[in-house]
This record gives sequence, structure tokens and C-alpha cells, in this order.
Amino acid sequence: MEEKAFNFKNLSSREYQGHKKKVHSVAWNCLGTKLASGSVDHTARVWNIDAHGHGKVKDIELKGHADSVDQLCWDPKHPDVVATAAGDKSVRFWDARSGKCTQNVELSGENINITYKPDGTHIAVGNKVNEIAWNTTGELFFLTTGNGTVEVLSYPSLKVLHTLMAHTAGCYCIAIDPIGRYFAVGSADSLVSLWGVSDILCIRTFTKLEWPVRTISFNYTGEYIASASEDLFVDISNVQTGRSVHQIPCKAPMNSVEWNPKYNLLAYAGDDKNKYQTDDAGIGHNGRFGELAIAGCREDGVWLEEQQQFTFTIEVEAGSGQLLL
Repeated sequence: MEEKAFNFKNLSSREYQGHKKKVHSVAWNCLGTKLASGSVDHTARVWNIDAHGHGKVKDIELKGHADSVDQLCWDPKHPDVVATAAGDKSVRFWDARSGKCTQNVELSGENINITYKPDGTHIAVGNKVNEIAWNTTGELFFLTTGNGTVEVLSYPSLKVLHTLMAHTAGCYCIAIDPIGRYFAVGSADSLVSLWGVSDILCIRTFTKLEWPVRTISFNYTGEYIASASEDLFVDISNVQTGRSVHQIPCKAPMNSVEWNPKYNLLAYAGDDKNKYQTDDAGIGHNGRFGELAIAGCREDGVWLEEQQQFTFTIEVEAGSGQLLL
């Protein structure tokens, strides 16, 4: 059975420079017009991306954190509000137009993940579980654990509905199909598993990676899933068939991949190819460590550009720009 919706032969990549150390996280805003990146250099950046690849790409530096920006996410209802979670135990909210921090919330732990509820009213921030996510309706809340399980909770009661023995090693990452049918889990066993949201049954696994899976993402139609690890490529597989349809060569291990919500554009970021030669000597010859790139094409080939063992640290209301603790 041939893949026909997307011509990967025409895929091209474009690299963006700015961060001085490795990039931990990338995320698109709800319109797909801005890309945010978070780095070990204590900063986040917002890149204005022309969907057709025309014009100069500008970036805004978001400065204020005192430690690594480990994850970030955009308000799903506001294209110019982005939240960052850092190792300095704070969550900051930013106006992506001005680059100003509009609110700073001090928490008790070193934050490693953050996610918005789909309606934009709440944010979950975690410091113990590997990754967290709501389903598309906001009725289910997922937590990945280091013992190979995934906890499925009802929301807002946070009652445990299912404990899935998903993998033989720690579950590192989770992604939700934008259509609402599936969720995928990436594990230290190098596998990505696909599950049905309605029946919570495993449908298939994706097996192209050889190292622990660090990051996964569905494209906007739910047809494809991207995954990355220490393997020097990003794998793109067909969700329905499980077949790998394309691999994007990388210069170093990737930490984050995310598909654009409107186009077949994939942002991916991680360590720079020069990192291993320059860690002891400071900044390399090109003045950067973090690799950030976007790959994409259309069919015509034109560039588009966890008090419980699984508790997460905080849930906050984020309506009307207010943060209520």
C-alpha cells in the first residue's frame, strides 16, 4: 500500500541560529505563525515564521529565567501568549509581541514539563513525572512514569481510570492526536506505542529508533507521527500503517520535535553538532550550541514554511490573563 498524501521527496530543511547552548523544547502557537524555543542558555526565543517562507525571519529573546528553560507551551486560544517552565522553580508568562514577562510564578520544584488545557483555562506544571497531557476535550489527563506505565485520570476529579503497562522501560514522552482518536507514548525501550483514546488499547508500535525516545509529535491531520532520540535522524511514520515514510538526518541528538498546527512543517531541535568538541572550551566558532531547524513541503514541493506518587506540582487557572493560585 503506497503512501500518497505527502511527497517527502520534496521536503527541505531550514536552520535557525540564536541559542548559545542546546535547545530543550520547541512549540508552535495556535496559528502556526510563531515558533518558541527554550534552551539551557536560560532563555526562550520566539521566531516569526512566514508560512510561505518569504521575508526575513525575526526572533525575540525572552530573558528572565535563572536556569535552563526546560519546556514551554502556547496558550491554545491566544497566539501571542507563551508560558515557560524552568529549572529555577518558576513559570513565566510572556507577551510574544513585546518579549515582556507579564507574570512570574514561583513554585516548589524544578519544573520539567508544562502544558495548557485545550480550552486555555488551566495549566499543569510537573516536576516529578516525565511528561503530562490532556486529551483534546480536556476530560482525560495523562501522566507518563519512569516504571513504564501511563496513568490515565479523569479531569477535573483526577481519579485514576487506568494504569497502563505501556512499556518495559520508563515512559518519557506523550503526544495527543489533534483529531482526538489516539495518543502515543515514547519510551526508554526505544519504542513508540499508539493507543486508542476511546478504548485505551494499544494499536501498534513504531520501531525505527534504536535509542530511548525523547520526543514525539503528530502532524495537524493526525496522519503522521514524528519521533526522535539519540539516533541521528528524526523518523516520520504513517499512523495508520505503522510504516516509516521518511527520515530527516540530524547533526546531533534531538530533544524536541513539534509539527505545525496548520501546515506540514516540522520543527526539531537539540544539541549542536559542534557541542561535543566545544563543551570544555566554551562557545564554538559559530557562536552557538543549539540546533533548531524546520523541515516541510507541500505536495507541489513549495516550501511552507504528579500527594500521590504521580503528582504534578501545580494546576493553575489562566483565564483572562490572570493566574490564580
